[in-house]
Amino acid sequence: MSDRIGRNLALEIVRVTEAAALTSGRWMGRGDKEAADQAAVDAMRQMLDTIQMDGVVVIGEGEKDEAPMLYVGEKVGCADHPKVDIAVDPIDGTRLLALGMPNSISTVAMAERGALLESPYVMYMEKIVVGAAAADVIDIEAPVAVNLERVAEANDREVRDLVVVMLDRPRHEQFIHEVRAAGARLRLIPDGDVAGAVMAANVGTGIDMLLGIGGAPEAVVSACAVRCLGGGMQCRLWPRNDAEWALVKEHGIDVTRVLRLDDLAGGDDLFFAATGITDGDILRGVHYFRDGATTQSLVMRLRSGTVRKVDAVHRLNKLGQLEGMTFA
Repeated sequence: MSDRIGRNLALEIVRVTEAAALTSGRWMGRGDKEAADQAAVDAMRQMLDTIQMDGVVVIGEGEKDEAPMLYVGEKVGCADHPKVDIAVDPIDGTRLLALGMPNSISTVAMAERGALLESPYVMYMEKIVVGAAAADVIDIEAPVAVNLERVAEANDREVRDLVVVMLDRPRHEQFIHEVRAAGARLRLIPDGDVAGAVMAANVGTGIDMLLGIGGAPEAVVSACAVRCLGGGMQCRLWPRNDAEWALVKEHGIDVTRVLRLDDLAGGDDLFFAATGITDGDILRGVHYFRDGATTQSLVMRLRSGTVRKVDAVHRLNKLGQLEGMTFA
């Protein structure tokens, strides 16, 4: 691990997520996921290089031969200190953005060098996420009904009062059945794994638990936010096909191991920023006006425990001249 990071990098990486949201927001509802994602990646990559840090992308757009920018192992930043690992999700919910649906966000997380879990062979994880009150009572190895009972008790409520958020996927048929059988309410979402985790960990969103199987990279990004929020999270690797099972056997990976927050995102210096692209439950999306736009972001730092919601007004011509980018 690196030495203590004195600066609040969350206040710097929010400029990165804002830029990604401002550029990709132009593609809302236009049905072109690739163009939207490319806009976000381009803006995010350019802005990351303006931050005084020695950064390495450990969660990104894929391997170098798969992604020309923000690939795993790419170096970003314009200084030799602090040394940080970076997890990016330029658009969490690309399909949501392309269809003009809620809860598409842009996210970046940072940690001291070596603190973020890398999962190069298994791309999915089983996950459970809750808020601070129930952080210490969940057990991913226990039945769904037991976890719901524990979460309800920790929050001084009944199971029927709880709301579970889950990706709407065929693989979740059994989870859906168990949640309904226990008497809890269920909110199925089409996409937005990171947004769902932040909703579950954040007080006042109306969501009490995220449950199901989603992306392993998104789990690491989510873990940074959940730790900053004081919530609870547990995961297990979930090989999705024969090829991943073969890699599991080849590399001796224990897929039964329960991964806790410190396993996913360790250390004391964690930073997280997210900016809304489309209007959603946790953040308002980008709203454009003549020569400008407004954004809303969440900015978090683990060491201080501070969670900020940042409303910003951007003059796009001035911003473009300053950053050397096209926002208009």
